[in-house]
Amino acid sequence: MALLLHVEPLWVSPYVFAVFVTLREKGLAFESAALDYRQGETSTAPYLNKTITGRVPTLIHDELGLGESTAIIEYLEETFPERRVLPASAADRARCRQLMSWLRSDETLALRAERSTDTIFYDRNTTPLTDAALLSAKKLVEVAGRMIRAGHPHLFAEWSLIDSELAFALHRLIVNGDPVPSGIKEWAESQWQRPTVRAFVEIVRPNLRG
Repeated sequence: MALLLHVEPLWVSPYVFAVFVTLREKGLAFESAALDYRQGETSTAPYLNKTITGRVPTLIHDELGLGESTAIIEYLEETFPERRVLPASAADRARCRQLMSWLRSDETLALRAERSTDTIFYDRNTTPLTDAALLSAKKLVEVAGRMIRAGHPHLFAEWSLIDSELAFALHRLIVNGDPVPSGIKEWAESQWQRPTVRAFVEIVRPNLRG
C-alpha cells in the first residue's frame, strides 16, 4: 500500500485539511507533495491522466489518482473502515454529509472569499465584512448553533470529521475578530485542540515575506 497526498504549497486549503485529518485519524501512513497550479504543476499530461480533474487535494493510492475532498474521504472510509471518520448511524452519517456539502456550497462563498484560510495561518484580515459576507457568516453561525448542543463535545454521539470541518469554518471568523457567540466559539476552540487538527495547524508553512 502506498498513499500520496498532493496538496497546495501553503497548506491552507480546508479541503486538504479535511483529507489530512481523515488520514491521521485512520492512522494511515502517507507522504505528501505540494503542487502549484500557478506554475502549471497540476496541468501536466501525466497528472491529468492520473487524476482526471487535475486539482488538489488528490490522493494517489497505488494506481488510483482521486481528486475532490469528499470523494477522497468517502474512498478512505470505505477502503479503511477500521477507524471511522463519519458517524456510525445512517441518519447521522447523512446529516454529516449534508453539512460537509453545505460548507463547500455557494452559501459560504462570500465568507470564504473575505475571510480566506490564509488569514487563519498568515496575516489576519481586519477589513469589515461586506453585506454578502455578513449574511454568509450569519448563516454559518446559525447552522452551528442548531447543531452544537450544550454540554456535548461533538455534534453527534462521537467525534466525526464534520466537527473538525465546522470548527475550521468558524475559525475564519474567530481568528479575525468577527463576532461569534461565546458557546459556539468555545466549542470551535475545543475542537481546534484535537491532536489530528493540531498536526495540521502546526505544519511549518512557507514564509510569504521571503
